[in-house]
Amino acid sequence: MEIAASVAELHPDRVVRVGVDGVDGAGKTTFADEVAAAIAPWGRPTIRAGVDGFHHPRRIRYRLGRDSPEGFFQDSYDYPKLRAMLLDPLGPAGDRRYCTRAFDHATDRPAEQVWSYAPRNAILILDGIFLHRPELSSYWDYSVFLHVDFAVSLARAAERGDLDPDPAAPSNRRYVQGQRLYLDRCRPSDLASVVIDNNDLGTPQIARPATPR
Repeated sequence: MEIAASVAELHPDRVVRVGVDGVDGAGKTTFADEVAAAIAPWGRPTIRAGVDGFHHPRRIRYRLGRDSPEGFFQDSYDYPKLRAMLLDPLGPAGDRRYCTRAFDHATDRPAEQVWSYAPRNAILILDGIFLHRPELSSYWDYSVFLHVDFAVSLARAAERGDLDPDPAAPSNRRYVQGQRLYLDRCRPSDLASVVIDNNDLGTPQIARPATPR
């Protein structure tokens, strides 16, 4: 995989932080897992994590209302905790002691914190939505934005039982409009190192080649 080769050759003397971004149902977790597996021949250890391990409690996530797109965009995740527990420790000035999960959104309770030390040449691959927000965009040594049409991504989410497959369904307003706010305000396809068209999970295509960071 071309992306795995590009990532594996970055900064061999320190931890590399990689973000895999895209809307719900874009295939982020699967893509990130595939990149991690493809890095193995280079001999660099990988750390897999997801932004979903850093949700805010429900009282914060829904303070603007359960149907609020702005609330979904602004209040879903605890970015200070994500930075303090994972991204900063794995940065060039960090001590490499990190934790990949702080909160369990299903139970709405803090998760058990398991701390580890990263090898000096490890590669963190973090998947999730909103990864090119101003709070996070400067952290990535390399980032991927998976472009997927909402009709396709929602159909995938519906198969998991998460969302209605119709982009116009009232139950999707919070999620679809919230992610459109992100796309409009943050323009992740312009900020990512590379953009991948992932409408067909079997044949992802490079929509914009990688650019130096």
